[in-house]
Order: sequence, then structure tokens, then C-alpha cells
Amino acid sequence: MSRRDQILDVALELLERDGVESLTMRSIAEAVGMRAPSLYKHVPDKRSLEAGLIARGLAAQAGVFERAARKRSPLAALAQAYRGWAREHPHLYRLMTDGPLPRDLLPPGVEAAAAAPLLAVTGNVGRARALWGLAHGLVSLELAGRFPPGADVDAAWRVGIAAFAATTTGSRSRSTS
Repeated sequence: MSRRDQILDVALELLERDGVESLTMRSIAEAVGMRAPSLYKHVPDKRSLEAGLIARGLAAQAGVFERAARKRSPLAALAQAYRGWAREHPHLYRLMTDGPLPRDLLPPGVEAAAAAPLLAVTGNVGRARALWGLAHGLVSLELAGRFPPGADVDAAWRVGIAAFAATTTGSRSRSTS
């Protein structure tokens, strides 16, 4: 394992445990067992460090979403996988989605790999983006605690996915007639 990978492992542990505020070069260097200036030999700056974590998150999502897309009800399975992954990794999810994606620092194809199962299930880019928007909105509200106390968040997901599925099915049947 490279030193950069070790640094990203430690940074991910800090992020998952303590949130994005814990991602200082000093705290990461200390946790790795080196001085902060030495860290810069392996990770040029904080933006690069965050991009490395985002790339890891996208790669992890790609695997989870790929498995979900092969299920009997792939649309519902993808929504469940997206929500489950975000709830399991709320700090990494927020790092990945709160702000512009540093595409210039990501490995080629990592974003496309995470999106591919969604595109395959929805049939086109517009529907894939709409479903991602629905899922992202719901999960962001849930992670932020924005639903009222006692709200049936599961029902909101079921209704949203059912409405999306009905619209998708209707548009496909119209396009084939």
C-alpha cells in the first residue's frame, strides 16, 4: 500500500468519525505519524486530499449501485442503496455532494462508473439526473434532520420512487407507440 493510500485511509477514518472539520492537514499528519510538511510530499493540498476521498466514495457507490441495479426491482433497489449508503457514510456523502465536484482531480471514469447503474435503470441521462436529484434531495433533508418529528420518511421515499417509476413507465410506453 502506498503512503498516499495510507494517508487517505486515515483521512477517511477521521472524516467518518469526526466529520469534515477533522480534515486538517495537521490532524491527518499527526494520525499518520508524520509532520504536516511531510504530508505534502504525498498529498499536495487539502483539495487533492478531498478529491481522493471523493474518488473512493464514488468507487464504493459504483459497486453498491451496480449490485442494486441487478435486483428484481432495480429502481427501488437503487433508491434504497443510495439512501443506505448515504446514511452509513453521512460525512463522506456530504463531502461528495456539498459543493462542486473536483472533476479535474478525479481518476478518469470514476464518476461515470458511479452513474452507470442509474443510467442503465432509467434509460437516459435526463431521467437519471432527475432520479438522482430526487434521491439526493430526500437523503440531504434526512441527514440534516429537516423532516418534522415523527414524519414517515420511508413513505416519502416510496411515494417519490413510485411517482418516478410511473412517469418513467408512461414516457417509455408513449415513446414506443
